[in-house]
Amino acid sequence: MRLERLNTDKFKAFLTYDDMHERGLTKEDLWQDLPKVHDLFRDMILEADDELGFKVDGPIAVEVYAMPAQGMVIIVSKSNSDDEFDEEGFEEGYIEMQVTLDETEDIFYVLQDIEDVIALASRLYPFGIKGGTLYSFKDKYFIKFEEYDVDVVDEEAFVALLSEFGCPSTVSPYMVEEYGKKIMDNNAIASLYRYFMEN
Repeated sequence: MRLERLNTDKFKAFLTYDDMHERGLTKEDLWQDLPKVHDLFRDMILEADDELGFKVDGPIAVEVYAMPAQGMVIIVSKSNSDDEFDEEGFEEGYIEMQVTLDETEDIFYVLQDIEDVIALASRLYPFGIKGGTLYSFKDKYFIKFEEYDVDVVDEEAFVALLSEFGCPSTVSPYMVEEYGKKIMDNNAIASLYRYFMEN
């Protein structure tokens, strides 16, 4: 499990499917109200306290995004509720939370700089991936692959290559499409490879 603080009231956690398997969880379990799912959220909150100094002092909102072959991105936010927080209940293992679940078929990754984008293209092109749409948004690069871009390759190996150079994006593709800049459409990997590797 990888944790990252987003601001004072929010952090995100990334769980690979291997992380979930180790805990005896499947993707389908997260759609259900099971004790082991509550244990996962509780462990996550405690780890966020240790690693990030994220203190739960009230109700929380949890957004879970399932991504194909990648795992889960979980965003935890402190709620702005004025209700009394049951501190005793938290000690006993109860956390008041509102959970929202969403699933996407898109593979959407964020990369820190253009060198990572070029390095990714140099690895994906020989692997047989030529598609993808490249965006820039808030000084970062985002690459989106549709199902048809990856239906001929080993998806797990593809995601492993993506993870060497970037992270699954918790920013919605719709937000990046709306407010970001589209740099290369549809055949981004082939274009990058042609511009930077073949010359």
